[in-house]
Amino acid sequence: MKRSLVILLGALALGAGIFGGAYFVAHRASVLCCARPTDDLDWLRTEFHLSAAELAHIRELHEGYLPQCATICAKIAAKKIELDSLGTIGTNRTAAAQVLLQDIAALRTQCQSQMLQHFVMVSQAMPPAQGQRYLAEMKRLTLGEHEQMEQSMSGNTGHEHPH
Repeated sequence: MKRSLVILLGALALGAGIFGGAYFVAHRASVLCCARPTDDLDWLRTEFHLSAAELAHIRELHEGYLPQCATICAKIAAKKIELDSLGTIGTNRTAAAQVLLQDIAALRTQCQSQMLQHFVMVSQAMPPAQGQRYLAEMKRLTLGEHEQMEQSMSGNTGHEHPH
């Protein structure tokens, strides 16, 4: 009986210790999260080992780019609303719908071009090796989805070698 009580008390103490430790870690993480408001660029600092000065410069580049991005996104959204209002995208596509589709494609091309230029500028604000890695990843994210779709639709996986 005495041995069972010792085991029970030991298990309770261990459980309380684990609970207390988990509570402390969760509370600490919550405090750190709330102390620093959401910073959508902080991942760059940690992922690419940037100094405070490098991140500050990148933040300036980012804030300068955001209005350009918002302008093009608003234009694309307006064209899509205009296209939707035609209601003819199905089987009976009109010349007006075709023009709007071309306008949307041109705006998306402009968006992609400006985005890639922004990524180049950001990569140049980083140490060279980190900048190359960043630029490669941003190109993959920006262009990769379209390239994958094009390759799958064309039957070209990009890995064939000419014979």
